[in-house]
Amino acid sequence: MSKTTVNWGILSTARIAHTFAKDIAYCESANLVAVGSRHLDSAQEFAAAHGIPHAYGSYEDLLNDPTIDAIYIATPHTLHADNAIAALKAGKHVLCEKPATTSPEELERIISVAKTEDRFFMEAMWTYFLPAINEALAWVNAGRIGKLLHVKASFGFTMPYSATSREYARELGGGCLLDMGIYPIVLDALFNTDDAPSVVLNSDVAPNGADNDVLWMYRYNEVVSVLHSSFKSNLGNDALLVGTEGTIKIPDFWKATECILYKGLEVEAHFSDERKGSGFEFEVSHACEHILNKTHESDVMPFSVSRRFQERLRGVSENIKR
Repeated sequence: MSKTTVNWGILSTARIAHTFAKDIAYCESANLVAVGSRHLDSAQEFAAAHGIPHAYGSYEDLLNDPTIDAIYIATPHTLHADNAIAALKAGKHVLCEKPATTSPEELERIISVAKTEDRFFMEAMWTYFLPAINEALAWVNAGRIGKLLHVKASFGFTMPYSATSREYARELGGGCLLDMGIYPIVLDALFNTDDAPSVVLNSDVAPNGADNDVLWMYRYNEVVSVLHSSFKSNLGNDALLVGTEGTIKIPDFWKATECILYKGLEVEAHFSDERKGSGFEFEVSHACEHILNKTHESDVMPFSVSRRFQERLRGVSENIKR
């Protein structure tokens, strides 16, 4: 009888891992069986909070558990490559938090190992799996706003400065671009699949050189995109897709539950999903489907899309004056 469920382990007890642990309960094809941390007490506390059977006091012990099929990586950005490669070499499939790495070169290291080990690897870009985002994409592709002219997306929350915090620590990939700017980048990349053109950018940096406010613009052949991320202020966190015949608004686009189609000032269509979790369940179910079918590259988040993200992140980062 073929296997019908995937046994998951979580590597790290970081804040985002709690969301994964809660949402996986809504995936019929997934079982959460273990969590690993650098400190056993942290793993045990996390396991108790989420009803996880096994807690490990090291990542190595987690990866050595033969009952685990797949690993979700929730460590800081700069650790993703080494953690993902270790998991792949241990024979595990991998879902790695976004951004998958902090450089295109590290991403290629992971992809190479995933292919060698014949294991599934996917960047956990959950936004691409949200029903409201896919509905907005369907509206655009169907021509319901006419020709796309502008993409506008912002994502920012006030984040008090601390040079040692995960958000600001440069050795951990700190800065608003990798932490929050990845969301405007990926939304724009979904609707503009051409190579990103040159960047027009305005930025500000914290005392340690970590970027804390980045506003940039892409100009494509027919589309202008204005994107913004910030630790200095609370931004609207909405997205607008403006066309010649209509506009789509996506409130809180990074975790979107709805999208609205306007013709002029009138609402023509409104979509709202009926999710039970926070939204991670969609990407987890997708990963499980591919793992169970033994297809080791996602058709929604293939390696080529992760490469596009890395190229755009580098293009913006290189223009920040530190």
